Amino acid sequence: MLSPEVQRRIDRELAKYPADQRRSAVMSALAFAQDEHGWLSTDIMDAVARYIGMPPVAVYEVATFYTMYNLRPQGRFKVTICTNLPCALSGATEAAEHLKARLGIGFNETTPDGRFTLKEGECMGACGDAPVLIVNDRRMCSWMKIEKLDALVDELSQAAARGEGRPGHGSGGPAK
Repeated sequence: MLSPEVQRRIDRELAKYPADQRRSAVMSALAFAQDEHGWLSTDIMDAVARYIGMPPVAVYEVATFYTMYNLRPQGRFKVTICTNLPCALSGATEAAEHLKARLGIGFNETTPDGRFTLKEGECMGACGDAPVLIVNDRRMCSWMKIEKLDALVDELSQAAARGEGRPGHGSGGPAK
């Protein structure tokens, strides 16, 4: 369930901690597993627990607490927009409504073609750049007014058509 490459990456994290503190590597291990599989099924979390030597429930607690872990399949592009007050006051509410209308989905939904999942996020620490969003937990986009949102959706749609993005992160259809 965990490829040799993911195991090597986890081993590098484990080496950073004393032997009796192996559980300190769980967040990194979950991120590596998610990068490989696109989301964290119970089987994948169980494999992480076995590999690190933790009770599965302790791994589930971490994965369900932090919003960066996907507990169900996501679209090729997961777009998370901050709607906290500073962003909301700078247009995030309107931006979110525009994305919902443009994509035809609400928060925590995936487009029927499996290209986009839209999420509502907490503060991303870039209030001065509001409204902000993050694509696939890696790419932060600032000052996302309507024109920039449309350009981003067009760019990501074209990338998906070329097979780019996070392959395997969607099921080909909407996440349930």
